[in-house]
Amino acid sequence: MGKLIRCIDSSACVMAMVLDSTDIVARAEQIHQPSAVVTASLGRLLTASSMMGVMLKGRDDTLTLKINGGGPAGVVMAVSDSEGNVRGYAQQPIVEIPLKPNGKLDVSGVLGTDGFLYVLKDTGATEPYVGCVPLVTGEIAEDITTYYAQSEQTPTVCALGVLVNPDLTVKAAGGLLLQLLPFCPESVIDRVEKNIAALPAMTAMLSDGMTPEDIVRKALDGFDVEILDEYEPTYRCNCSKERVERALLTLKPEELLELPDENGIVETTCQFCDAVYRFTESDLQEILKKN
Repeated sequence: MGKLIRCIDSSACVMAMVLDSTDIVARAEQIHQPSAVVTASLGRLLTASSMMGVMLKGRDDTLTLKINGGGPAGVVMAVSDSEGNVRGYAQQPIVEIPLKPNGKLDVSGVLGTDGFLYVLKDTGATEPYVGCVPLVTGEIAEDITTYYAQSEQTPTVCALGVLVNPDLTVKAAGGLLLQLLPFCPESVIDRVEKNIAALPAMTAMLSDGMTPEDIVRKALDGFDVEILDEYEPTYRCNCSKERVERALLTLKPEELLELPDENGIVETTCQFCDAVYRFTESDLQEILKKN
């Protein structure tokens, strides 16, 4: 499982979160078995969604991040609950493109930059909140920063990283989300900027054995830091056969009865965890009785 901490400085000027999402992204890689660059892309989005999710106020609230940038990976999505548990998928999990000139995985190349980042918050209201910003870089962290600046008017620093081994397993993954709170003085802003400029890459710090506490204290060097919350988020899907049945009930009876294949079976696969649910013709008849 991951480890996420949320902190504030003693003057209540800066809020910061750090997540070690290595286990979360590794689980996503095991389920979807994507190419290395898609693992990096999906892993960054899962990490961002988990950190943003814990800022939800209601226990049953959910947050969805969706990127549709016109790239070869298609739509990439991550959904988090209020404890940071997260699930996600890429529409096209296996995409191979050249590395960047610096030898790094080309996340923006696989996601594309001709599109939008969507942020959906479902708080149980009649209609969910939907925020949408044009993609700036397609590298995800900068796009999250832009979302907070434009949609929530909150100065934000976001850093995300996923390091993939040659055998396509995940060596390290994590993220930092830092926000300046209202009435933050210039001296604090200057200090934060200097700290962030000197901060190594997330995956480098995690690979060196630094904990989320170590990383947040490095990011907030010179500040008196108080840890507010600690979470242990996991890759968690909430699918079930009952949920699939409810989805099937939205179909017209004649549409439902046309679904079975030549063997009389309807098979559906969850996009988030690849769980397979099978229904026989008699199962469908029982479902219709519930309508």
